[in-house]
Amino acid sequence: MGLTPSEHSGPCQKSPPARSALRPVTIRPINQNSCEICEVLPKVPVPLLKQTLDTYLKCVQHLVKEEQFKKTRAIVEKFGAPGGVGETLQKKLLERRDKMANWVYDYWLEDMYLNNRLALPVNSSPAMVFPKQMFKDHKDALRFAARLISGVLEYKALIDARSLPVDFTRGQLAVMPMCMEQYYRLFTSYRYPGLKTDTLKVQMKAASSAPEHMIVACKNQFFVLDVVANSKQLSEEEILSQLEKIVKMSENAEERLPPFGILTSDGRTEWAQAREALIKDQINRDSLALIESCICVVCLDEPSGLQPSDTNRALLMLHGGGHEKNGANRWYDKSMQFVVGMDGICGVVCEHSPFEGIVLVQCCEYIMKYIMESSSKMVKSSSYRELPPPRRLRWKFNPHIQGLLAASAERLQRLVNNLDMNVFKFKDYGKEFIKQQKMSPDAFIQVSLQLAFFKCTGRLVSTYESASIRRFQEGRVDNIRSATAEALAFVKSMADERGAFSDSEKMKRLGDAIKAQTSYTIAAITGMAIDNHLLGLLRISKELNMEKPEIFCDETYLASNHFILSTSQVPTTVEMFCCYGPVVPNGYGACYDPQSDHIIFCISSFWDNTETSSVVFVKALNEGLLEIRDLCNRSNATTSKLAVSSQGASQPHKSGK
Repeated sequence: MGLTPSEHSGPCQKSPPARSALRPVTIRPINQNSCEICEVLPKVPVPLLKQTLDTYLKCVQHLVKEEQFKKTRAIVEKFGAPGGVGETLQKKLLERRDKMANWVYDYWLEDMYLNNRLALPVNSSPAMVFPKQMFKDHKDALRFAARLISGVLEYKALIDARSLPVDFTRGQLAVMPMCMEQYYRLFTSYRYPGLKTDTLKVQMKAASSAPEHMIVACKNQFFVLDVVANSKQLSEEEILSQLEKIVKMSENAEERLPPFGILTSDGRTEWAQAREALIKDQINRDSLALIESCICVVCLDEPSGLQPSDTNRALLMLHGGGHEKNGANRWYDKSMQFVVGMDGICGVVCEHSPFEGIVLVQCCEYIMKYIMESSSKMVKSSSYRELPPPRRLRWKFNPHIQGLLAASAERLQRLVNNLDMNVFKFKDYGKEFIKQQKMSPDAFIQVSLQLAFFKCTGRLVSTYESASIRRFQEGRVDNIRSATAEALAFVKSMADERGAFSDSEKMKRLGDAIKAQTSYTIAAITGMAIDNHLLGLLRISKELNMEKPEIFCDETYLASNHFILSTSQVPTTVEMFCCYGPVVPNGYGACYDPQSDHIIFCISSFWDNTETSSVVFVKALNEGLLEIRDLCNRSNATTSKLAVSSQGASQPHKSGK
C-alpha cells in the first residue's frame, strides 16, 4: 500500500529552512530541451478554498488546546465565508495561475530559502556523505579528486546535451514524466547574499559561452582550475597534475591570504554586508566573479583528526568542523561543493535553493559509479600537454575586513559547537519487512518517527515531510503533514501502560495511521496539499496591500508553520547517506534512507535546547521500531493460528477402526 520513494522529495525548509529527494524510474533518454518537457506538463493546480480550509482545520485540531481550536475555527470560517477575504484572494490566485507557468514557484522559493536570514551551513544546506575512502597517501587522495572532477564533467556534458533520461513518476498513480528543470541548475546556479533577501541566479548562456573552470579550495585558499585548454577538456592525468600544483601553491606561506570563504558561512545579512565591503576593490570583484561563474567548488580538506564515524563524517560535511578545521575551506553560495578530505572523509554540500534532494542523489550516484568504474583504469595519456599553472585568487583586505572575518569565524564555531548529530543505522529490519506487512515503507517510517517523538515528549507537533510536485511545470515541493490525528491515536495506544488496548486494536490504529499518511501523500504530490495554497493566499494579500488576514496572525497558524520535526526520505542505491540540521531552535532534523534490510537515520538537534536530544530521540526511535515489528509479528502469528484452526475445523472427521 502507498507510494514508492519516487514521489517523495528529500530535505524541507520552512520555519527557518529544510529540504527534498525522489527515486525516479528512468524510461528513455530524450533530446528535447527542458522547456519542451516542462511545457507538456500540466500547471500546478490551485485547490478549492473550502477544501484547503477544511484540511487545515483537520491538520491542527488534535495539536492545539480545545479553546484555541474553537478560536481558530471561527477565524477560518470567517475567512472562507461567501464574499469574505478568502474568496477575494482565491480569485486573484486563480488569475495568477492562468498567467504563469507555476503560480507558487517564486513565492515558495522566497519563503523557503531566499528570505531566510540564517547561515547556510547546518540551517539550510544538506550534505551527502560518501563512503569512507582508504587513501594510501596524498597522491591517492588527489587521484580520487581528479576522477571525481572527470565524473562531474561527464555528467555535466549529459546535462548540457539534454541527454539525461527523463524521470518518470511511479507508484499507484499514472506514470507520467517529471519536470527536469532542476537538473539544469546543478552547475549553473549561484546564490547571492542580500541585506533583506537573497538572489538566486542561474546562467542561461549558450553552451559555447558556458564556464570552463572550477574553483579548488585548499588550505583556505582559492584557485582557478581551467578544465578546458585549447578547446579540449583536460584528461584525468592532467587534472591530477594541476591539483598537485594547487597543493604545492597552497603550502607557500608567503602567498597565503586570510580565509575569505568563512564569510559565506555567516548569516545572510552579515555576509551581504561583508560582500559590500569586499567589492569596493577591483581585485576582490574579479575574484568574486570567477567564483560566482564557476562550474562547482572542489574542497581539498586537511585531515580532521576525528574518528571517521558516520556521525563525525556527517558533521564535517555539514560545517567542516569550524574555522579551526575545514570550515573556511568552503564557498557556501555555490550550489555544488565536492569535498575530498586527505583522511578519506568525502562528500558533497549543496546550496539547496536551486534543486531538490533527488537531483543531488542522481548526480552523486552517477559520479560515484564513474569513480568506481574508472579507479582500475587510469590510463597514461600518450601526449602530455604543458598547461599553464592554476591561478590563485587574490584578495585585498583591511582591518575592517579582518574584523568581519574574525566575527564570521566565531559565529560559525558557535554553530559547530551547537549541532547535536546522531547517525543511526537500524539493522533489525528494512523496507522488505515493511512491504511484507503490505505497508508503504515511507508511511511506516513516518508513523515510527511520530511514535519516537511521542515517547520523548508525550505529544505530537507540526511535522514537515517534503513531497515532490515535479509532475507539474517547474514543480518543486509541497508539505506532507505527518502528525495526523490517526498517528496520534496509534502512538497513544502504543504508549499506554495500562494495557487498555489489545493487539488487534493497535494494528487497526496502525493501519489507519498509514492509510491517513498515504492519502495525504497522494494529495501533496497531486498539488492538493495546503501549505503552498495558504502561502499563495498570504502573498496575494501582501501584494494587494491588505491588512494581514486574521487567519495568518492566529497562534495556531504560526505554530503550524513552526516545524519542530522536519523529515525527509532520501533513498540511495549507492552506499552514501544524506544529512541536514533542524529547521527551528527547538526542533529535530530527521533524514532517512530505507534499504532492504536496514534503515539509516540522521537525527539532528541543537545542544543549547533543553527540550531536544538526538541520542534520546534515537533511543526512542529504536524502541518504537522494535515495538511495531513485534506488534506486527504477534498479529501475523495470531492470524496464522486462526487460519490453521479454522482450516482444521472445516476438515471432515475421519473415524478409525
